[in-house]
Amino acid sequence: MHDSYPESKRDAQIDDFHGTVVADPYRWLEQSAETPEVRDWIARQNEVTRCYFEGDPLAAQIRRRLAELWNHPRESAPVRKGKRYFQLRNSGLQKQDVLFVMPEAGAAGRILLDPNTLSRDGRVALTGTSASPDGELLAYGLSEAGSDWTTWHVRNVATGEDLADRLEWVKFTSLAWLRDGSGFYYQRFEEPQGDRYLERNEAPKLCLHRIGTEQSEDVVVFERQDEPSWMFFAATSDDDRYLVLHISRSTEPRNLLYYRPLEGGEFQPLVDEFEDQVLFIGNDGDTFYLRTDRGNGMGKVVAVDLASPTVWRDLVPEGDYLLEGAGLVANEFVLTYQEHGSHRLRRCSTGGEPQGEIELPGLGSVAALTGERDHDEGFILFTSFLEPPTAYRLSYPSGKMERLSDPDLPFDASRYLVRQEFAESPDGTRVPLFLVHHRDLERNGDNPALLYGYGGFNVSLTPAFSVNRLAWLERGGVLAIANLRGGGEYGREWHEAGTLERKQNVFDDFIACAEHLIWSGITSTKRLAIQGGSNGGLLVGACITQRPELFGAAHAAVGVFDMLRYHLFTVGSRWASDFGRADDPEQFPFLHAYSPLHNVQPGTCYPATLLTTGDHDDRVVPAHTFKFAATLQAAQGCDHPILVRIETRAGHGMGKPTDAIIDEYAEVWAFLLKELGEGAESTATHPREAAG
Repeated sequence: MHDSYPESKRDAQIDDFHGTVVADPYRWLEQSAETPEVRDWIARQNEVTRCYFEGDPLAAQIRRRLAELWNHPRESAPVRKGKRYFQLRNSGLQKQDVLFVMPEAGAAGRILLDPNTLSRDGRVALTGTSASPDGELLAYGLSEAGSDWTTWHVRNVATGEDLADRLEWVKFTSLAWLRDGSGFYYQRFEEPQGDRYLERNEAPKLCLHRIGTEQSEDVVVFERQDEPSWMFFAATSDDDRYLVLHISRSTEPRNLLYYRPLEGGEFQPLVDEFEDQVLFIGNDGDTFYLRTDRGNGMGKVVAVDLASPTVWRDLVPEGDYLLEGAGLVANEFVLTYQEHGSHRLRRCSTGGEPQGEIELPGLGSVAALTGERDHDEGFILFTSFLEPPTAYRLSYPSGKMERLSDPDLPFDASRYLVRQEFAESPDGTRVPLFLVHHRDLERNGDNPALLYGYGGFNVSLTPAFSVNRLAWLERGGVLAIANLRGGGEYGREWHEAGTLERKQNVFDDFIACAEHLIWSGITSTKRLAIQGGSNGGLLVGACITQRPELFGAAHAAVGVFDMLRYHLFTVGSRWASDFGRADDPEQFPFLHAYSPLHNVQPGTCYPATLLTTGDHDDRVVPAHTFKFAATLQAAQGCDHPILVRIETRAGHGMGKPTDAIIDEYAEVWAFLLKELGEGAESTATHPREAAG
């Protein structure tokens, strides 16, 4: 395969990190994807990847089946504002979801915004919506080519016409409406002076936008130029008395909490140290209700009187399981708990009295929970590995759930089962592992298996539905989802055990899960593939460079591979709470020790590897993938292919149109199945039989 790879020129770039000399021969690939030499490199790499799939019927077969599987109606959880209900829907193969407005939940309603009409290729995506409290106005954000940069507009809900409002250079924002709908608070950055897809995003401003005015007239409510890493997320209290400001400095689950009267004045600190996660739920006058991990890190709900801000009264004390979310619906708390990776819903009065459990349809996840304090209903979106996201109405005071949608999915889920096992990491830590497979699975060591992981940023991998994975299951594949340290499954301690100098624990956990799948007879090395995206791409990169002999194939999407320079681009510096930074002499050694880019050894036989990214990814810049691909291709010591698939007019994955998702995963599954020894014909029941 070596002769097929495009030549990637090598420069003599050398860096000195605290006395350690590190070569970076592909530094030139950090340039904008629009520069001629990088654009040419992308085209040549994509041509090699295209030739790999050309003439192979497997990708075409999978593409056809994925199109059938995707072609079913999908809905989000309804959101009620005033007398109107808002909901995203997709009839099946629409490139982008369409926003509907209805007079009541479950009604047919009418189209309020169809992003499919905004571009021919479906690359303009609706990436955020927020209706005013009375439901009369809709603020909505549009993103192009997968970028995190979002432009916000305002639409009159009754007429469907846009107002003149246009807000640019917005990224990672909440919208906090004034109660009368006259404006909202949001976060924006200054317009980039260089490449918008590469330049570091620092020193944002919290602004108040008044409806009908120019963005240039927006009032800057809060900023800290001396703290360029700080980011601001605002909320207004239901009683229209307070503006509450959450301040983060990184991706770590710790924040500051400030407040001030809504009509103006100076912000007062309620939490003034980055020690805990503290999130505003609601208030009764001067009593604030907060969800926090202060204590043992498992989460609780507290009440704080602003007259005595240092006195925190436990309303819902810490328990054995993680309190992942808390909201106020129908004047009571709805609490989302995570137990060994799946969700439970419980109710509690604002005084702290338990009101019982809300029975969920099964083992799965609450993907969304909507509702407001003065309503007698709420809505949830429930999902599991084998059940598509399904909307339910939650009625009060009974707490009963009513199913609002019935996805007509051409897939027979009864043929498959979900189980949970535990692997043992080298230090004795038990690592949960969800397994999804056909009921007739034989533990003969010969099943193609896909091990997926993330392991970072306090993110929990709860049971979640993926249309794409159904095609894998139908071809006899086993799906394994690992709940690694670095995630949030067991609270703060579990997360911190996979950060900074402890990051190696994450890779050890994942490798232990791989070995568990092998020794338990589910699969074998040559039949085992690993997969992850973003931080999970780093996971895959670290594992194939540390244990290349353990895996038959690998897929890393939009991965972080250069751990010595990741902090120099876009929002990368905010990941340092998990990773550390190479410019710190105490942190450089452990970053250098596992950085995938810097641990590729020439002549080593690496597993067949497919790297995927988007040329406009402005979260994890594509240079990570470009440099890692060039390095692996030059070093590969056997015939296993090292391919890179670079999607144009695409970013980190947000807003990708349905047809592009189908095209990508048809090739991902074809690559993995082919390299694991599967032919073009399915080893499972024929798809149409499986669909019943």
